[in-house]
Amino acid sequence: MQADISAAIAARYQDLNIEWNVDVTAYPSIVSLFEEAMRNFADLPVCSSLGHALTYQELDRLSANFASWLQIDSGLAKGDRVAIQMPNLMQYLVACMGTLRAGMVVVNTNPLYTERELEHQLNDSGARVLVVQANVAEVASKVVAKTKVERVVLTEIADLHPVPKRWLVNGVVKYVKKMVPKVHFSNVIKFNQALRRGATQAFTPVDVSLDDLAMLQYTGGTTGLAKGAMLSHGNIVANVMQLDGFFETFGIEAQGSVFMQPLPVYHIYAFTISMYSLKKGAHTLFIPNPRDLGSVVDAFEQYKPTVFCGLNTLFVALCNDPRFQSLTFENLALTMSGGMALTQDAAERWAEVTECKVYEGYGLTETSPTATSNPGNGRQLGTIGIPVPQTEVKTVNEHGETLGFGDAGELCIKGPQVMQGYWQRPEATAEVLDESGWFSTGDVAVIQPDGYLKIVDRIKDMIIVSGFNVYPNELEDVCARHPGVLECAAVGVPSETTGEGIRMYVVKSDAALTEDDVIAYMREQVTGYKVPKSIVFRDDLPKTNVGKILRRELRDEAAND
Repeated sequence: MQADISAAIAARYQDLNIEWNVDVTAYPSIVSLFEEAMRNFADLPVCSSLGHALTYQELDRLSANFASWLQIDSGLAKGDRVAIQMPNLMQYLVACMGTLRAGMVVVNTNPLYTERELEHQLNDSGARVLVVQANVAEVASKVVAKTKVERVVLTEIADLHPVPKRWLVNGVVKYVKKMVPKVHFSNVIKFNQALRRGATQAFTPVDVSLDDLAMLQYTGGTTGLAKGAMLSHGNIVANVMQLDGFFETFGIEAQGSVFMQPLPVYHIYAFTISMYSLKKGAHTLFIPNPRDLGSVVDAFEQYKPTVFCGLNTLFVALCNDPRFQSLTFENLALTMSGGMALTQDAAERWAEVTECKVYEGYGLTETSPTATSNPGNGRQLGTIGIPVPQTEVKTVNEHGETLGFGDAGELCIKGPQVMQGYWQRPEATAEVLDESGWFSTGDVAVIQPDGYLKIVDRIKDMIIVSGFNVYPNELEDVCARHPGVLECAAVGVPSETTGEGIRMYVVKSDAALTEDDVIAYMREQVTGYKVPKSIVFRDDLPKTNVGKILRRELRDEAAND
């Protein structure tokens, strides 16, 4: 069966004229890829936030200064960990690239972490330096003393803007908007001071190989404490090169174009897309707070992006914004969706508003992240596309036996982008990564005879009603098509008669919508055992920092009713 699947995928590549044998080892490290881009595109803008851009040359200089500071003052050596906690700001790329150039390991850290979550991640990773933005530093100030962190680098929101704008923006944020809490760290240095100190001495280039650890990327921790996925330089380089092969199918001239990035760059989806953007000489437009929908619309209007990276909840929110609907999108050539399932209704509505199709892909933290994607010359709405170059896929049943076309089973992935394992967790690694390199995703998928894949749902989110498997993604996709529904999420709740029943949480777009309306609509669309037994209306749904709906919180809420 595996041979049949591989043959179907190979045939699809041939039909679509996509190169399978991309060189996933084209660069010896992320640093090498980065430094080539700095030379090739020196005078072009590489990234911007809050209205100011850095050129590739400036990023080269500033990241070298940060690398030098790490080598001079931090006491860290190759392989030591540096945690970076900030939203989408230019400082992130400076600190990240500087850390990698010094041969150290980036620990991407969510600015919205609670004290428990941050303390766990800092201790688990063994990070000895923390780079944190002042606006979100209050939690860190309460836990750093309980960790191995020895130095804190504190940055304010406009630190890389020219004066006097830097002083003005930082002053307004701190003293007028009162957005910067008062914090105290025992051993702290300001970001710009670290850069000035680093500039006094050239950094010493460090030998880094594809096998060296580049990042600890912590998973969401849906079942207890988060685990650090070990992503090597080779994993990230491979995924960038795999994306490079796929992007050719869109016919986009990336050099000089604008890649709009509202998703947090400390998340692996946004990070790897940003590395691809950097490699191609594009301009990554960082949106610090995508929850501020007005700032996203402003950026669309001002920068007229060529590529937009989003996910389902953001597409829905933007398409329901009157000002966004009034914009023109003449430059928008590609919209990419990842991070959560794309509903048909959201995809069709986006295409209607922007006249640009959404191309869905699939990946996980553990796969750096892209494993499959819809190519530009072969989009199939409702699928996650075909595997990216040099990536094998299969589905297996509960006994680990490989399934054939059309059979739903756990999706397994093998390729050069698959992580090295979980940091200091050999048992957890062995549970998902076998000796031959197959990674078990925890997602239920179907492989079509044409090589395209469909994700059915997460195994843990599956609802079992009277012995029948019910997948929330399917129900949500159907429910979202009702004109009175803005967002929805389906979860299982205990039932004495059927084992589990289905509860649908709904955010209305029409205030007149009733529970009976939703249930009657679902009865028309799905078989009886898939119809929700109860509807709960909410003003909003709980989401991760990326915008993914947290079914886990809704299940907990239902259990406490």
